[in-house]
Amino acid sequence: MNLYAFYQATRGDDAGLLLVDQSGRSFSYADAARYSARVANYLVGLGLAPGDRVTVQVEKSPEFLWLFLGCLRAGLVFHPLNTAYTEEELRFFLGDAAPSLVVCDGAAEAAMAALCRDAGVANLRTLDADGGGTLFAGAGGAPEHFATVARETSDVAALVYSSGTTGRPKGIMLTHGNLAANAGTLVRCWGFSAADCLLHALPVFHVHGLFVALGCVLASGASMRWLPRFDVDATLAALPASTVMMGVPTFYTRLLADARFDASVCANMRLFISGSAPLLAETHVEFAERTGHAILERYGMTETGMNTSNPLAGERRAGTVGPPLPDVTVRVCDAGDTELPIGEVGELQVKGPNVFPGYWNLPEKTAEDFTPDGFFRTGDQASISPDGYVSIVGRSKDMVITGGLNVYPKEIELIIDALPGVLESAVIGLPDADFGEMVAAVVVPEAGRQPSEAAIRDGVGAQAARFKVPKKVFFLPELPRNTMGKVQKSRLRELFGGSGGAG
Repeated sequence: MNLYAFYQATRGDDAGLLLVDQSGRSFSYADAARYSARVANYLVGLGLAPGDRVTVQVEKSPEFLWLFLGCLRAGLVFHPLNTAYTEEELRFFLGDAAPSLVVCDGAAEAAMAALCRDAGVANLRTLDADGGGTLFAGAGGAPEHFATVARETSDVAALVYSSGTTGRPKGIMLTHGNLAANAGTLVRCWGFSAADCLLHALPVFHVHGLFVALGCVLASGASMRWLPRFDVDATLAALPASTVMMGVPTFYTRLLADARFDASVCANMRLFISGSAPLLAETHVEFAERTGHAILERYGMTETGMNTSNPLAGERRAGTVGPPLPDVTVRVCDAGDTELPIGEVGELQVKGPNVFPGYWNLPEKTAEDFTPDGFFRTGDQASISPDGYVSIVGRSKDMVITGGLNVYPKEIELIIDALPGVLESAVIGLPDADFGEMVAAVVVPEAGRQPSEAAIRDGVGAQAARFKVPKKVFFLPELPRNTMGKVQKSRLRELFGGSGGAG
């Protein structure tokens, strides 16, 4: 079933309110149907066919949502990109995804046009934060009715990239079936209904904001307060009219840092959900004391959507991500894929209709990340309690999650190692009260040379998105290694975890 058709079938009619944006504009589900039909008709008119990729790097706006829904209706593969990605990063994405259309902000049109020429992309359109640009100028005259294209559950609906530990980003293929199954489960488990209003302050280039948050709304008939980004003042203003909020830990720590945030602001709220990064136990405690609400923490990945969740009714246990969702099977295994006894720490493996079928054009990597019996190897180290609660205790792949965004160390290490005066480097995550983790770099200079912290940061910033730039840079004469020669990143985290600045 086409994901758009699934949303329609599960929520009922299109009469209700869908969203109110920060400027006060309101849109109904019927509006979404009309505008997305125009987009779908326009894209088909450009020659795009089911399965073609549409690469999108634009700011969050209601028009972004019409574009997303229009792509689904036309059977196209939606490929969202972080707005912070640099020209070099974009060059790779366009070359690998081979889209038939790129949609970018008008301010980036000239630079993107050059990249599209190099990558052989046939179509380029613009979409600005205010909804203007060539995309809707063209789609504005298209028909307001469109027969949604039938798709199989195994057909790809979205292509979302997650940088690999080798430094090469991997395209994660998410099917209509994956996204529909997860949305339906979350609506039931989190109690979503047409009476809910979600405060949506998440980015929409990420699975959390695009599929988890939107899926719960679109599959239940709920409405949204649609904020372009998280902002404390705007969030405090929107909370009284909302019933649910989804956020990353940074959202909640910043709210707690504001004295205006108290139980009275949350009087209409029924649920706060946190994900994309671990929530500190002390944040749980302080939030409950301030508001009377226990944050519901859950666990998911780009490759799988949501896998586990603390219960809506029942104990929301701080430090855990709850039991597996009803249609998800989880297990903890050793390096040989043998399931470990309850309570022991090993690699968390998952299986279910939410789990992606594989990586785009990387069959060998796909085979490597799945067990012979079909479980996905998450790379996360975890334990499971006797009553089924999962605790994530570490990441075997050393990924850094900063403000809910994933940073893969190898990608940044390759950039740093190529900078003048650098012999080698190691990138690690260190605790950060605001972002959960910060990106930190440990650099070994070449003999007789000493690059500055600023040079390292500027060098990374020239080639990678801002959130990937190390907040701290440390220098050592050599990196600690084990007997096999592998860098001991755990030792580096111990060494610099309490440091207040560059060394």
